[in-house]
Amino acid sequence: QVQLVESGGGLVQTGDFLRLSCAASGGTFSSLSMGWFRQAPGKEREFVAAISGTSRSTRYADSVKGRFTISRDNNKNTGYLQMNSLKPEDTAVYYCASTRRLITTEPINYNNWGQGTQVTVSS
Repeated sequence: QVQLVESGGGLVQTGDFLRLSCAASGGTFSSLSMGWFRQAPGKEREFVAAISGTSRSTRYADSVKGRFTISRDNNKNTGYLQMNSLKPEDTAVYYCASTRRLITTEPINYNNWGQGTQVTVSS
């Protein structure tokens, strides 16, 4: 069973940046696609970004394209989400997730989830 632990969230101001990390254990990390999702209060969980096991393929939600970058270091069993030019609407709990499927944007296709890390962007 793959276990995922996110870190790096916090309180920042509009225009600031954060880098989230997702440390994985208990599986062959390089064989897993990874995704980042977020959930704001009163809203459904939404896709943010995804990356294939080899990093050859990435996908982004339109709302974060050009501002967020997903990456991974298979030697460290860690995934990352670099978030630049943060906006108040980026405020949410951010979750990383893994799947043995090919890169996918649907939460239902992910079977391992972290506990989440809070990102708050003040205006």
